[in-house]
Amino acid sequence: QVQLIESGGGLVQAGGSLRLSCAASGRTFSSLAMGWFRQAPGKEREFVAAISWSGGNTYYADSVKGRFTISRDNAKNTVYLQMNSLKPEDTAVYSCTAGGYRGKEATYDYWGQGTQVTVSA
Repeated sequence: QVQLIESGGGLVQAGGSLRLSCAASGRTFSSLAMGWFRQAPGKEREFVAAISWSGGNTYYADSVKGRFTISRDNAKNTVYLQMNSLKPEDTAVYSCTAGGYRGKEATYDYWGQGTQVTVSA
């Protein structure tokens, strides 16, 4: 089992930045690929970013490429999502996930509860 706890969400103006954190416990964190997904009201959950177990490979949705950066610190069992140049359309609940493959939602085994990100115009 892996437990995931997200933090760092909040309200920010368009153009601003936030950094989300996801602390993991349980199974060996450093052996797991990690990802971030988001779900806006009335919409399906969508892939945002993913990172390999070593941190050597990262993957992004086209909508966030160049603005968001995923990283991890295996010594701290934590994965981060740095979000810059935020837009109102980035407003969503952001969830951390573990154990899957790139942007394939169905392959991820563990999910956090999510953290709300709201971007005002």
